[in-house]
Amino acid sequence: MSSAHDAVIDRPDSLHAKEWLRAYQRVRAATEAICAPLHKEDYMVQSMADVSPPKWHIAHVTWFFEAFILKPFYAAYQILDPAYDHLFNSYYETHGVPFPRAERGTLSRPTVDDVYRYRAHVDLAMQALLTDPPQEHLPEILRRLELGLPHEQQHQELLLMDIKHILAQNPLCPAYRDDLATAHAPEVKALGWLAYPAGIQHIGHDASAGGFAYDNEMGRHRQFVEVFEIADRPVTNGEFLAFMQAGGYTTPEHWLADGWATVKAEGWQAPLYWVERDGVWHHYTLGGLVLVDMNAPVCHVSFYEADAYAQWAGARLPTEAEWEVVAQDTPLTGNFVDQDHLQPVAAERAEGMPSQMFGDVWEWTGSAYRPYPGFRKLPGSLGEYNGKFMSGQMVLRGGCCATPADHIRATYRNFFPPQARWAFSGFRLARDTDA
Repeated sequence: MSSAHDAVIDRPDSLHAKEWLRAYQRVRAATEAICAPLHKEDYMVQSMADVSPPKWHIAHVTWFFEAFILKPFYAAYQILDPAYDHLFNSYYETHGVPFPRAERGTLSRPTVDDVYRYRAHVDLAMQALLTDPPQEHLPEILRRLELGLPHEQQHQELLLMDIKHILAQNPLCPAYRDDLATAHAPEVKALGWLAYPAGIQHIGHDASAGGFAYDNEMGRHRQFVEVFEIADRPVTNGEFLAFMQAGGYTTPEHWLADGWATVKAEGWQAPLYWVERDGVWHHYTLGGLVLVDMNAPVCHVSFYEADAYAQWAGARLPTEAEWEVVAQDTPLTGNFVDQDHLQPVAAERAEGMPSQMFGDVWEWTGSAYRPYPGFRKLPGSLGEYNGKFMSGQMVLRGGCCATPADHIRATYRNFFPPQARWAFSGFRLARDTDA
């Protein structure tokens, strides 16, 4: 996306608008490809308040382009249904009145077919706008489009998260797809540690270097990082099972107070989607119920579980600054949605450097989600995109097996509440050392 971003900054002309149109069409097609294996009955289900029905996702990302690009900048645009502005607004209070998140599953109308007609209607209008854009508004149109495409990619990942949670509630354990890519499963070696010296580090996106980043990555700043060590790979299912067998979920000594209260209230005994059958652990995946691969990174654990494991192991979670120090010198490769496993997989050790920093699982850090020094929200309603959530959330880094490869960067800051488990979330350990 960086070359298109540079076009927005340097030469916002009609030629570059057409390049962005091709990018728009690719991203929109990817969303519909994710939904292709679904049956119409799947589109309506809302399995918990945090999960949105697939039908709502594909309508909401369409609404984003309508609300923030077509309505303000395309004079010829004809609204298909004025009710959609309310139904598919997620949380933009300054734009209008959002439909309650926990009630999205009650929207049997508009139908799935109606929503796809809405997508087609907006896509045709976006094509017309970007084919012959108003030159006086083109820089702002492209800036908003540059945000809208990653926004839809975020919802592609959310779609896979939510589809997994929806199907996992079904006692039939239906597979979302039965043709997912298979993975070579090497035996993972014992956990290794990589040492990093103390020093002043630069953290956050460097705006002068170009390329897209969200506003929460901005405010590149200096931060002193003490000497530390970080694990050369994420914690595996087999290692987490050892924690479970040692009474990890039944004794409070390693847990934060809120975490232990959540364990008792929710009855947690294992990561989300794990089920024990005849003494053998299985877990639900987008390919159905399968044996737990003990060498793959543990997934679908909350911050509370990650932190408790780290305490039990005599370690801690890395801060997000430590994680970024390590990641900025690590190749941006991994198991993303492009690899089509849609599940974390075991990986060979990369000698002398960390493995699986990117892809497989979002890695919980020990850092609360707060603004960087000098943080400035985007103007207008788009300022609600990130900034208003900077309370009660913890930062995750690195992307996962459901993240598009071109969506992630070393500075990318994801965030979830500490009790959240339905994301593809895992963790790696860190520890303090003597200076």
